[in-house]
Amino acid sequence: MFRNRRAHETTPARETALACLEAGIEAAVPERVVPETVSLEGVETNDSGDSEGPPRLCVSDTTYDLTDIERVLVLGGGKASGAVTTALEPILEPALETGVLDGIEGLVVANAPESTGYVRVVVGDHPTPSERNLEATAELLELAEKATDRDLVLAPITGGGSALLTAPAAGLSLETLATTTDELLASGASIDEVNAVRSRCSSIKGGGLARAATPAEVVTLAISDVVGDDPSVIASGPTVTPPGTLESALAICRRDGLDVPSAVIDHLEATPDTATDMPVGWHCLATTRTAIDAAERVATDRDYRTLVLSSRLEGEAAHVGRIHGTVAASMALDGNPLEPPAVILSGGEVTVTLGETDGVGGPNQELALAGALEMADIDGMGSRAALASVDTDGIDGPTEACGAIVDGTLLESETVKIAERALESHDVTPFLDQRGSLLETGPTGTNVNDLRVLVVEER
Repeated sequence: MFRNRRAHETTPARETALACLEAGIEAAVPERVVPETVSLEGVETNDSGDSEGPPRLCVSDTTYDLTDIERVLVLGGGKASGAVTTALEPILEPALETGVLDGIEGLVVANAPESTGYVRVVVGDHPTPSERNLEATAELLELAEKATDRDLVLAPITGGGSALLTAPAAGLSLETLATTTDELLASGASIDEVNAVRSRCSSIKGGGLARAATPAEVVTLAISDVVGDDPSVIASGPTVTPPGTLESALAICRRDGLDVPSAVIDHLEATPDTATDMPVGWHCLATTRTAIDAAERVATDRDYRTLVLSSRLEGEAAHVGRIHGTVAASMALDGNPLEPPAVILSGGEVTVTLGETDGVGGPNQELALAGALEMADIDGMGSRAALASVDTDGIDGPTEACGAIVDGTLLESETVKIAERALESHDVTPFLDQRGSLLETGPTGTNVNDLRVLVVEER
């Protein structure tokens, strides 16, 4: 998986960290999680013969009767939506071949092409929405509006869908929405508050896709890239009720010091609050915990003690990195919180407050370097401890790297100050690249937030 893995397989700690990372990412890719959670029953196939009961689609522990369904429509978006669709098609195909379904159609908007037989995968732009995102989303909504009660809509909704599925409400422009989002984020508004506003300024967010597809039954197949896995936050919730109320959205926009475009205020004031609970089947196929659990199994199989620190760690990358480095030092020196050999795992989403800088880096790279600074002060640490941190989608900031791997040998006394300056200026990529610490996978086809592995060998 890692293009430059061999360069990092120099110590047992590093090799174990990489093995845990690979297992975690692989456990969350659509080609694996979709067949594990979605199946077709009651349909004659060459392999199984006749099955008992009516034809049905099973998603996790829920079944959807296909007896009166003529067509499955696949409509959704996000970075992994194309891969989810590719994994879905062979599962659904026997129902088409045996006459249970008359058709499988649809459209998803992803950031990379996929080879599909029935559903169109349209490539859009991420993270900045573009005109082709608008066109693709308009076509998707047009298909949804033609759905009938004889259709079953399967909605692959994954991280990145907020940008890829772009449909400003009537009277609002893409630029107006971007300005509003930037203003809210700069004010310190929470992601729930941001979504409360922008979901009501969109024709697809905040349940817009589900409303357009009425009266068809809508079943969401999600891969979560958000801490807490809130359905209304993943891709801004195209199939679920938006957070808050219309009144609360207006109150957010009217806060002192905010300069939200007047067109947004006018739109919210003139729009009736149609946000009601919608009977949408919601299934989260993979989360950060999916990756953590798989990584933990690898560590256990290798006879390491394990501890999951948290799957919801957020905050400044450097601060979280220093915490991990301190934990490594504590384990190496006094066996707390675990006696080595041990593996500490964590997930979540760390961020970087940039300010004015021309530096190049990413949150996971900053986290790793900050951890290395803590480990550098521990006598005898050396290569006994390794810390690796990656973004599971394969992209860590505006770089080619997905993250970095470090140990106690990364920094010498004369390079500590250089590393500290690199962190302060958010220019960590060149520093880590020169020392062979960057990790690269390219796009992985999934996104379940960040995954971190800390390995400490025996004292």
